Amino acid sequence: MKYKKGNGWKACFDEERNRYFGEYGGIQSYSLYELTEEQFANLDEKMKESEASSIMYEGRHLYMSVDDRCGPPYTIVFDDECRELCPWAKFIGRGKVWPDALTDAAVELFASEENNREQRRKKRRKREENEKDS
Repeated sequence: MKYKKGNGWKACFDEERNRYFGEYGGIQSYSLYELTEEQFANLDEKMKESEASSIMYEGRHLYMSVDDRCGPPYTIVFDDECRELCPWAKFIGRGKVWPDALTDAAVELFASEENNREQRRKKRRKREENEKDS
Protein backbone atom coordinates (compact mmCIF):
# COMPACT_ATOMS: atom_id res chain seq x y z
CA MET A 1 0.00 0.00 0.00
CA LYS A 2 1.12 3.53 -0.74
CA TYR A 3 0.18 6.34 1.61
CA LYS A 4 -0.05 10.10 1.52
CA LYS A 5 -0.45 11.89 4.82
CA GLY A 6 -1.02 15.46 5.84
CA ASN A 7 -2.13 17.32 8.93
CA GLY A 8 -5.55 15.84 9.81
CA TRP A 9 -5.85 13.50 6.80
CA LYS A 10 -4.45 10.32 5.28
CA ALA A 11 -4.93 8.62 1.91
CA CYS A 12 -4.03 5.17 0.68
CA PHE A 13 -3.56 3.45 -2.67
CA ASP A 14 -4.23 -0.27 -2.31
CA GLU A 15 -2.11 -1.76 -5.08
CA GLU A 16 -3.61 -5.22 -4.61
CA ARG A 17 -7.17 -4.01 -5.27
CA ASN A 18 -6.17 -1.03 -7.45
CA ARG A 19 -8.38 1.24 -5.32
CA TYR A 20 -7.86 4.55 -3.57
CA PHE A 21 -9.14 5.71 -0.19
CA GLY A 22 -8.87 8.71 2.09
CA GLU A 23 -9.84 9.77 5.60
CA TYR A 24 -9.92 13.06 7.43
CA GLY A 25 -11.16 14.51 10.68
CA GLY A 26 -11.04 13.54 14.29
CA ILE A 27 -13.21 13.37 17.35
CA GLN A 28 -15.89 15.89 16.31
CA SER A 29 -16.22 14.71 12.72
CA TYR A 30 -14.55 11.84 10.88
CA SER A 31 -15.07 10.64 7.30
CA LEU A 32 -13.70 7.87 5.11
CA TYR A 33 -14.01 7.92 1.30
CA GLU A 34 -13.22 5.83 -1.74
CA LEU A 35 -11.35 8.05 -4.17
CA THR A 36 -10.59 8.03 -7.87
CA GLU A 37 -7.03 7.86 -9.15
CA GLU A 38 -7.26 11.53 -10.10
CA GLN A 39 -8.50 12.58 -6.66
CA PHE A 40 -5.66 10.66 -5.02
CA ALA A 41 -3.14 12.25 -7.39
CA ASN A 42 -4.42 15.73 -6.48
CA LEU A 43 -3.69 15.20 -2.78
CA ASP A 44 -0.45 16.81 -1.68
CA GLU A 45 1.17 16.13 1.67
CA LYS A 46 1.57 19.87 2.26
CA MET A 47 -2.21 20.42 2.06
CA LYS A 48 -4.26 21.46 5.04
CA GLU A 49 -7.10 19.19 6.13
CA SER A 50 -9.64 21.61 4.64
CA GLU A 51 -8.00 21.39 1.21
CA ALA A 52 -7.65 17.61 1.29
CA SER A 53 -11.20 17.16 2.57
CA SER A 54 -12.61 19.20 -0.31
CA ILE A 55 -10.99 16.72 -2.73
CA MET A 56 -12.09 13.65 -0.75
CA TYR A 57 -15.64 14.99 -0.44
CA GLU A 58 -16.05 14.32 -4.17
CA GLY A 59 -15.37 10.59 -3.61
CA ARG A 60 -17.74 7.86 -2.45
CA HIS A 61 -18.48 8.15 1.26
CA LEU A 62 -17.79 4.89 3.09
CA TYR A 63 -18.09 5.86 6.76
CA MET A 64 -18.89 8.93 8.83
CA SER A 65 -19.01 9.78 12.51
CA VAL A 66 -20.22 13.06 14.02
CA ASP A 67 -19.99 14.32 17.59
CA ASP A 68 -20.24 18.10 17.19
CA ARG A 69 -22.40 18.93 20.23
CA CYS A 70 -25.24 20.09 17.96
CA GLY A 71 -27.11 16.93 18.87
CA PRO A 72 -26.40 13.40 19.98
CA PRO A 73 -23.34 11.75 18.41
CA TYR A 74 -23.97 9.31 15.55
CA THR A 75 -22.16 7.07 13.08
CA ILE A 76 -23.20 6.18 9.53
CA VAL A 77 -21.77 3.15 7.74
CA PHE A 78 -22.44 3.69 4.05
CA ASP A 79 -20.50 0.60 2.94
CA ASP A 80 -20.43 -2.46 5.18
CA GLU A 81 -17.12 -3.55 3.65
CA CYS A 82 -15.28 -0.37 4.70
CA ARG A 83 -13.31 -2.08 7.49
CA GLU A 84 -12.06 -4.78 5.10
CA LEU A 85 -11.30 -2.19 2.41
CA CYS A 86 -9.43 0.13 4.78
CA PRO A 87 -7.82 -1.85 7.62
CA TRP A 88 -5.37 1.05 8.08
CA ALA A 89 -8.12 3.62 8.81
CA LYS A 90 -8.79 5.01 12.31
CA PHE A 91 -12.59 4.44 12.31
CA ILE A 92 -13.38 7.01 14.94
CA GLY A 93 -16.97 6.43 15.98
CA ARG A 94 -19.32 7.75 18.62
CA GLY A 95 -22.96 7.29 19.37
CA LYS A 96 -25.39 4.93 17.74
CA VAL A 97 -24.90 3.57 14.24
CA TRP A 98 -27.74 4.54 11.94
CA PRO A 99 -29.94 1.61 10.86
CA ASP A 100 -29.92 0.56 7.19
CA ALA A 101 -33.32 2.11 6.45
CA LEU A 102 -32.24 5.54 7.71
CA THR A 103 -28.91 5.34 5.85
CA ASP A 104 -30.73 4.34 2.65
CA ALA A 105 -33.10 7.30 3.04
CA ALA A 106 -30.23 9.75 3.59
CA VAL A 107 -28.40 8.44 0.52
CA GLU A 108 -31.52 8.95 -1.60
CA LEU A 109 -32.21 12.40 -0.16
CA PHE A 110 -28.83 14.12 -0.07
CA ALA A 111 -27.05 14.99 -3.32
CA SER A 112 -23.73 14.68 -1.47
CA GLU A 113 -24.34 10.93 -1.12
CA GLU A 114 -25.23 10.32 -4.78
CA ASN A 115 -22.09 8.18 -5.23
CA ASN A 116 -23.56 5.67 -2.78
CA ARG A 117 -26.97 5.21 -4.37
CA GLU A 118 -26.20 2.28 -6.65
CA GLN A 119 -24.39 0.33 -3.92
CA ARG A 120 -27.10 1.04 -1.30
CA ARG A 121 -29.94 0.17 -3.72
CA LYS A 122 -28.35 -3.23 -4.46
CA LYS A 123 -27.94 -3.87 -0.75
CA ARG A 124 -31.56 -2.87 -0.07
CA ARG A 125 -32.89 -5.16 -2.85
CA LYS A 126 -30.88 -8.07 -1.49
CA ARG A 127 -32.13 -7.36 2.04
CA GLU A 128 -35.75 -7.21 0.81
CA GLU A 129 -35.35 -10.49 -1.11
CA ASN A 130 -33.95 -12.18 1.99
CA GLU A 131 -36.90 -10.89 4.04
CA LYS A 132 -39.36 -12.35 1.49
CA ASP A 133 -37.63 -15.73 1.64
CA SER A 134 -37.82 -15.80 5.44
